[in-house]
Amino acid sequence: MSPQPDTAGAAGRADPEQVRTGLSGDLTDLTDLTDLTDQVIASFAGASSPRYREIMQTLVRHLHAFAREVQLTNAEWEHGIDVLTRAGQLTDDRRQEFILLSDVLGLSMLTVGINAVASAGATESTVLGPFFVADAPEVPAGGYLAGEAKGQPCHVSGTIRGTDGMPVAGARIEVWQADADGCYDVQYPGGRTAGRGQLRAGQAGEYRFWSVRPAPYPIPQDGPAGDLLAAAGRGPMRPAHLHVKVQAAGYRTLVTHMFVAGDPYLDTDAVFGVKDSLIAEFAEQPPGPGPEGRHLDGPWTSVTFDIMLARQPEEP
Repeated sequence: MSPQPDTAGAAGRADPEQVRTGLSGDLTDLTDLTDLTDQVIASFAGASSPRYREIMQTLVRHLHAFAREVQLTNAEWEHGIDVLTRAGQLTDDRRQEFILLSDVLGLSMLTVGINAVASAGATESTVLGPFFVADAPEVPAGGYLAGEAKGQPCHVSGTIRGTDGMPVAGARIEVWQADADGCYDVQYPGGRTAGRGQLRAGQAGEYRFWSVRPAPYPIPQDGPAGDLLAAAGRGPMRPAHLHVKVQAAGYRTLVTHMFVAGDPYLDTDAVFGVKDSLIAEFAEQPPGPGPEGRHLDGPWTSVTFDIMLARQPEEP
């Protein structure tokens, strides 16, 4: 978000009387702006869904309170509308600028925390991020999902179990990541698919695949989220990680990361997504024979990351 002129002083604040007399219809009779808030809240009273009614009335209450607290000016309101407009223009099926805004404002992680399952031993969740794409290509066990993504070869393996210790056979694992240059496939022209795939866990819950070692990268800075960070003097970097989404019948869907131990940005993640339990050791390996019968001409890395899924609550 670009810096705006300081209009929060007395000279830049909207005169409440001018606001009231400029409203149309019955709103011109308001004795103060609180009446406006009350009328908007009341307008949702007839909603057929109690949850929708609760969300919208609470949203209006807090949104109006925010505008009153900061004495929002017309210019600032217009700038906010422009931010949302630009976010919409940048969003498509391969990039989600609204999710990125939610991420850098900490709303994504707050929502993750609010909805975190209270299940001892379950792998912790973190943000989905703006670059998830459904229907990634299928990769066989031990297969290579990096495609054209550049980077040092990396072998990833682990076991998927429930919190009771039982293996979750057939669990679907979706993986996506940035390449050595810090870019996801969707950030390149041409619509290629790389550093992205899905596979199934084996009968013992085991999974394994080859990709490339993830690298730290800056979040996209060509949109409102990047402008917001620049105006705040915040860094745009995310620590190196693999995104993982795991689904299995009878279990809660898990969206998480594997973070690279020792990454310099673990403490300053632009989207507040790091959790200590998700930091894994990506071990350096010498050239030579590797898993799945591969022979590596240069150094490579390996990581083992076991995943524990929480049971889906039973329907009441």
